Amino acid sequence: MILERFYPDETCQSTYMIDYEERYAQGIRGVIFDIDNTLVPHGAPADKRCIELFARLHRIGYETCLLSNNQLERVKSLADTVGARFIENAHKPARGNYLKAMELMGTDLHSTLYVGDQIFTDVWGAKRCGIPNILVAPIHPKEEIQIVLKRYLEKIVLRSYRKHGGRKS
Repeated sequence: MILERFYPDETCQSTYMIDYEERYAQGIRGVIFDIDNTLVPHGAPADKRCIELFARLHRIGYETCLLSNNQLERVKSLADTVGARFIENAHKPARGNYLKAMELMGTDLHSTLYVGDQIFTDVWGAKRCGIPNILVAPIHPKEEIQIVLKRYLEKIVLRSYRKHGGRKS
Protein backbone atom coordinates (compact mmCIF):
# COMPACT_ATOMS: atom_id res chain seq x y z
CA MET A 1 0.00 0.00 0.00
CA ILE A 2 1.31 3.43 -0.93
CA LEU A 3 0.50 5.02 2.45
CA GLU A 4 2.75 2.55 4.31
CA ARG A 5 5.87 4.37 3.15
CA PHE A 6 4.75 7.30 5.34
CA TYR A 7 3.92 5.27 8.45
CA PRO A 8 6.01 6.25 11.48
CA ASP A 9 7.85 3.44 13.23
CA GLU A 10 6.06 4.49 16.43
CA THR A 11 3.86 7.26 17.75
CA CYS A 12 3.90 8.92 21.15
CA GLN A 13 1.71 11.64 22.61
CA SER A 14 4.70 13.84 23.47
CA THR A 15 8.44 14.16 23.02
CA TYR A 16 8.51 14.44 26.79
CA MET A 17 6.85 11.04 27.34
CA ILE A 18 9.40 8.93 25.44
CA ASP A 19 11.37 6.53 27.64
CA TYR A 20 14.87 7.70 26.67
CA GLU A 21 16.52 5.55 29.34
CA GLU A 22 15.01 2.44 27.75
CA ARG A 23 16.16 3.56 24.29
CA TYR A 24 19.68 4.08 25.60
CA ALA A 25 19.65 0.55 27.07
CA GLN A 26 18.63 -0.67 23.59
CA GLY A 27 21.73 0.94 22.04
CA ILE A 28 20.44 4.33 20.89
CA ARG A 29 23.20 6.92 21.37
CA GLY A 30 22.00 9.91 19.39
CA VAL A 31 18.64 11.63 19.04
CA ILE A 32 17.76 13.98 16.19
CA PHE A 33 14.88 16.34 16.94
CA ASP A 34 12.66 18.63 14.95
CA ILE A 35 12.04 21.91 16.83
CA ASP A 36 8.69 23.55 16.22
CA ASN A 37 5.74 21.71 17.74
CA THR A 38 8.06 18.83 18.67
CA LEU A 39 10.11 20.47 21.45
CA VAL A 40 8.38 23.85 21.83
CA PRO A 41 5.37 25.63 20.29
CA HIS A 42 5.97 27.08 16.82
CA GLY A 43 8.46 29.96 17.03
CA ALA A 44 8.87 29.77 20.82
CA PRO A 45 12.25 29.77 22.58
CA ALA A 46 13.46 26.81 24.63
CA ASP A 47 11.39 26.60 27.81
CA LYS A 48 12.24 25.01 31.16
CA ARG A 49 10.84 21.62 30.13
CA CYS A 50 12.92 21.58 26.94
CA ILE A 51 16.11 22.66 28.73
CA GLU A 52 15.58 19.98 31.39
CA LEU A 53 14.99 17.30 28.73
CA PHE A 54 18.29 18.03 27.02
CA ALA A 55 20.15 18.14 30.35
CA ARG A 56 18.67 14.71 31.12
CA LEU A 57 19.56 13.34 27.69
CA HIS A 58 23.15 14.53 28.00
CA ARG A 59 23.43 13.06 31.53
CA ILE A 60 22.22 9.71 30.16
CA GLY A 61 24.99 9.89 27.56
CA TYR A 62 23.16 10.93 24.39
CA GLU A 63 24.44 13.07 21.57
CA THR A 64 21.72 15.40 20.30
CA CYS A 65 21.11 17.32 17.11
CA LEU A 66 18.34 19.68 16.01
CA LEU A 67 17.36 19.23 12.37
CA SER A 68 15.11 22.02 11.16
CA ASN A 69 13.88 23.62 7.97
CA ASN A 70 14.02 26.95 9.86
CA GLN A 71 16.74 29.52 9.31
CA LEU A 72 20.01 29.90 11.25
CA GLU A 73 18.89 32.46 13.85
CA ARG A 74 15.93 30.36 15.02
CA VAL A 75 17.77 27.04 15.12
CA LYS A 76 21.08 28.27 16.57
CA SER A 77 19.33 30.13 19.38
CA LEU A 78 17.49 27.03 20.57
CA ALA A 79 20.50 24.75 20.03
CA ASP A 80 22.78 27.05 22.04
CA THR A 81 20.27 27.13 24.89
CA VAL A 82 19.99 23.33 25.14
CA GLY A 83 23.57 22.43 24.18
CA ALA A 84 22.73 20.51 21.00
CA ARG A 85 24.35 20.35 17.61
CA PHE A 86 22.15 21.69 14.83
CA ILE A 87 21.49 21.87 11.12
CA GLU A 88 19.32 24.69 9.86
CA ASN A 89 17.59 25.02 6.49
CA ALA A 90 17.69 21.22 6.34
CA HIS A 91 15.40 20.74 3.32
CA LYS A 92 13.56 17.89 5.03
CA PRO A 93 12.58 15.32 3.83
CA ALA A 94 15.76 15.30 1.68
CA ARG A 95 18.15 12.65 3.01
CA GLY A 96 21.41 14.60 3.10
CA ASN A 97 21.06 16.46 6.36
CA TYR A 98 19.68 13.47 8.26
CA LEU A 99 22.91 11.71 7.32
CA LYS A 100 24.95 14.80 8.22
CA ALA A 101 23.26 14.92 11.65
CA MET A 102 24.38 11.34 12.34
CA GLU A 103 27.89 12.27 11.23
CA LEU A 104 27.93 15.26 13.61
CA MET A 105 26.81 13.03 16.49
CA GLY A 106 29.13 10.13 15.59
CA THR A 107 26.19 7.74 15.33
CA ASP A 108 24.80 5.44 12.64
CA LEU A 109 21.45 4.02 11.56
CA HIS A 110 21.42 1.51 14.41
CA SER A 111 22.27 3.99 17.17
CA THR A 112 20.14 6.98 16.15
CA LEU A 113 16.52 7.91 16.80
CA TYR A 114 14.54 10.67 15.09
CA VAL A 115 11.70 12.50 16.88
CA GLY A 116 9.35 14.87 15.05
CA ASP A 117 5.73 15.98 14.70
CA GLN A 118 5.19 15.91 10.91
CA ILE A 119 4.81 12.89 8.67
CA PHE A 120 5.75 14.40 5.31
CA THR A 121 8.95 16.08 6.48
CA ASP A 122 10.21 14.51 9.72
CA VAL A 123 9.07 10.90 9.48
CA TRP A 124 9.36 10.54 5.71
CA GLY A 125 12.92 11.89 5.70
CA ALA A 126 13.99 9.61 8.57
CA LYS A 127 12.37 6.59 6.89
CA ARG A 128 14.09 7.37 3.59
CA CYS A 129 17.42 7.14 5.44
CA GLY A 130 16.50 4.08 7.51
CA ILE A 131 16.55 5.96 10.83
CA PRO A 132 14.13 4.66 13.48
CA ASN A 133 11.57 7.37 14.17
CA ILE A 134 8.81 8.42 16.53
CA LEU A 135 5.98 10.70 15.45
CA VAL A 136 4.79 12.88 18.33
CA ALA A 137 1.58 14.89 18.54
CA PRO A 138 2.06 18.61 17.88
CA ILE A 139 2.51 20.61 21.08
CA HIS A 140 0.28 23.50 20.04
CA PRO A 141 -2.51 23.89 17.46
CA LYS A 142 -1.18 27.23 16.11
CA GLU A 143 0.75 26.50 12.91
CA GLU A 144 1.61 28.08 9.59
CA ILE A 145 -1.00 27.62 6.86
CA GLN A 146 1.11 25.21 4.77
CA ILE A 147 1.46 22.93 7.80
CA VAL A 148 -2.27 23.14 8.58
CA LEU A 149 -2.99 21.93 5.04
CA LYS A 150 -0.54 19.02 5.38
CA ARG A 151 -2.22 17.98 8.62
CA TYR A 152 -5.34 17.01 6.65
CA LEU A 153 -3.28 14.58 4.57
CA GLU A 154 -1.52 13.34 7.69
CA LYS A 155 -4.91 12.39 9.16
CA ILE A 156 -5.48 10.04 6.22
CA VAL A 157 -2.08 8.39 6.72
CA LEU A 158 -2.57 8.08 10.49
CA ARG A 159 -6.05 6.60 10.10
CA SER A 160 -4.57 3.92 7.83
CA TYR A 161 -1.60 3.43 10.19
CA ARG A 162 -3.90 2.78 13.16
CA LYS A 163 -6.18 0.53 11.12
CA HIS A 164 -3.15 -1.61 10.28
CA GLY A 165 -1.97 -1.92 13.88
CA GLY A 166 0.37 1.09 14.22
CA ARG A 167 2.66 1.02 17.24
CA LYS A 168 2.46 3.45 20.15
CA SER A 169 5.28 3.89 22.62
